[in-house]
Amino acid sequence: MLNLNNNAANIKREILVRIAKLELEGKLREGVHYIPREIAPIDKPPFRCCVYHDRAILRMRVLASLGCSVEEYDDDNPLSEYAEEALKRKKPTWPMLTVLHDACNGCVRSHYMVTNACQGCFARPCMMNCPKKAITVEKHARIDETKCINCGLCMQNCPYHAIIKIPVPCEEACPVGAISKDETGHERIDYDKCIFCGRCMSECPFGAMMDKSQLVDVIQHIMKKKHKVVAMYAPAIAAQFKALPGQLEAALLAAGFDEVLEVAQGADICAEKEAEEFEERMARGDKMMTTSCCSAYVRAVQIHVPALKPCVSATRSPMHYTAEIAKNEDPKCITVFIGPCLAKRREGLDDKIVDYVLSIEEVGALFVAEKIDIASLEPKPGKNIPTATGRGFAKNGGVAEAVKVRLHDKSILRTGYINGLSKAGMKTLNMYGMINAGKIPQPVDCPNLIEVMACEGGCIGGPSVITNPKVADTLLTAYVKNGMQQKEK
Repeated sequence: MLNLNNNAANIKREILVRIAKLELEGKLREGVHYIPREIAPIDKPPFRCCVYHDRAILRMRVLASLGCSVEEYDDDNPLSEYAEEALKRKKPTWPMLTVLHDACNGCVRSHYMVTNACQGCFARPCMMNCPKKAITVEKHARIDETKCINCGLCMQNCPYHAIIKIPVPCEEACPVGAISKDETGHERIDYDKCIFCGRCMSECPFGAMMDKSQLVDVIQHIMKKKHKVVAMYAPAIAAQFKALPGQLEAALLAAGFDEVLEVAQGADICAEKEAEEFEERMARGDKMMTTSCCSAYVRAVQIHVPALKPCVSATRSPMHYTAEIAKNEDPKCITVFIGPCLAKRREGLDDKIVDYVLSIEEVGALFVAEKIDIASLEPKPGKNIPTATGRGFAKNGGVAEAVKVRLHDKSILRTGYINGLSKAGMKTLNMYGMINAGKIPQPVDCPNLIEVMACEGGCIGGPSVITNPKVADTLLTAYVKNGMQQKEK
């Protein structure tokens, strides 16, 4: 994943903060027009050919932050019209991703290139191992791109590492081949293949792959106060903001939410149900069961590894069970899940009791707009403090551990992990699918409970995080420990 400190991420967050401030002040319609001018003033060196091109790109970035599709942008319409549309919107619109083609034109097609490190060596393994005879060598090697099939054997065999791959980052990152260039050279997302893991969004160095924000919608509900607005924050969130238990609740209440629920409560329900389901499945002779809390993984199985479908737990996600808690208390409340995940936006569209899904970036922008300093707030713990294993769902290994501690007979458990649905992770999934279908023999030590996380490291490594996953892992461990001490008191 790109380092979190990069210009594309910084501009996105600045736009979100400006939009949040304007909406809270009741000035979004008239003020949104000036955001591109303020971010790209006339006396600032342009990133592209000129400041006016920079502003044109920024207008489309503002559009995505308003929750609108860039593909529907008409530069004859002022941004105020799109702001008006966003303020009147009743629910989020499909799809959750939008592609900024004007920012996407920086990437050439993926190919291999010979660098000046080539020695034109006598062995010539690059030429000898090329299956299409696309390489010739005189003083240096040369690749005929009309013959090259991008197999990479030349790069693998060069003893000088003189051949490099020039990738298209979003295509390279997509584990399911859902992204490709169209005839115009721009990237296109095939939503019939996409699992909404968000890798393309976090890897694109031009910030061309954008999620459509729901921040305007949520602020509208907070300001109107027509119905109770309930924030449901995932365990990964506290690690992002370096908060003590209860401080994030205090910050969300200060931001205008009427109630705050920790999604770790839903994780406890999920773990109980998965433990019970696992024991039932093993008793009836199933080969394996996989966890189901990661909606990107579940979609990956549904579309790309159908042989594994029978193994996916029927248990719903922690987000769903937390929304159930909120809706049972007040059926008319507005439920807002807050997490680091693009796939949850997709799940939220399909789940009738989840109204909105905000990213960490969006909530962070809301805190900045409201001038909320989390570290200075007096903790306001929720009514029901979840277990340590419920909070541990956010990191790799946490879900399997939560299920394990709830089993009556732990001796039947053989745990396996897929830590990130990269292309290698998808190959492992396919292997498990073939084992379940009987196409390859089941090894004696084959796991019977498999935890799958689409993001490496777990939810703390999601596509919308604002803290380095390794740091977040440490912070989450401290958060869980502090929470348990709080619970004991």
